[in-house]
Amino acid sequence: MLLSGKTAIISGAASKRGIGLATARRFAAEGARVAILDIDAAAAAEAAASLGEGHIGLGCNVADKTSCNDAVAQVARRFGVIDILINNAGITQPVKLLDITPEDWERIQDVNLKGVLFLSQAVIPHMRARKTGSIACMSSVSAQRGGGIFGGPHYSAAKAGVLGLAKAMAREFGPDGIRVNCVTPGLIGTDITAGKLTDEMKAKILEGIPLNRLGTADDVAGIYTFLASDLSAYVTGAVIDVNGGMLIH
Repeated sequence: MLLSGKTAIISGAASKRGIGLATARRFAAEGARVAILDIDAAAAAEAAASLGEGHIGLGCNVADKTSCNDAVAQVARRFGVIDILINNAGITQPVKLLDITPEDWERIQDVNLKGVLFLSQAVIPHMRARKTGSIACMSSVSAQRGGGIFGGPHYSAAKAGVLGLAKAMAREFGPDGIRVNCVTPGLIGTDITAGKLTDEMKAKILEGIPLNRLGTADDVAGIYTFLASDLSAYVTGAVIDVNGGMLIH
């Protein structure tokens, strides 16, 4: 098993059709002990229970530094070590540039970008002490192509910020044995997209995807598993596209 004996934290992983929970299932199947963090504590606990024994689910608001510190401290007390962090939590909003309010901007930036900072700040000291660790951050094809299907410009900006932050973390903490990478999914079938794509919209989108299908949460979970495992032991500061060829660059 690729993650046998490893402990992983995955944020935003309580949604039943989400990438986070798909990743948690894959990690558990590969032998990891998983801590699911989600703003909905009850849903996090339920999601962790669905993985079987030995996993935990905790409430955590990634946009709040104290909440991140408290959640990570609980994981460290329970499992002793933290080997893997998946900064997966995120939100989106389909609005045009001129319609973005200051409150919209702050909310999208807080969860998608500040949340990566705060949770990484809480976890890195644990990894640094042991001179080992893998962090993977959720960005988006929207950051690369200047907009997506369901996210506004403020979402693209936040996800582009994740790319820069992750690369900076990779450079700073590489000497401590900590690897930091990014995943940039394209259009993935989750609760965010459910019911929002008409047949006409889907057909038009598929014209621009060489693999001729939408992505699944499991597609992204597989890449997270690669980045968390020793298969990627010499990979840091990388950006891995999971978009079916929607953007080839």
